Amino acid sequence: MNLTSYYITFHDPIWVMLLTTALFFPVRQLIWVLYVRKKQKSQQTVSEEERKVLKKRATFTSILLCIVFSYIYVNQVFN
Repeated sequence: MNLTSYYITFHDPIWVMLLTTALFFPVRQLIWVLYVRKKQKSQQTVSEEERKVLKKRATFTSILLCIVFSYIYVNQVFN
């Protein structure tokens, strides 16, 4: 069993997943804060229900954004 062949095969996906995981939480928090602030401009208070909906929306957006950014970054740096 040669681990070098496995590493070469899965090198890019491993780095993409590591970078995606590292970026996910700060990016989600940033996007969520921006969503809440935008909502507060149109209305004075944001209810907890609205915050939960905005958090789900920020989660989906940050997953997509982090995967795309990580894939592009790994391709530029390692290839």
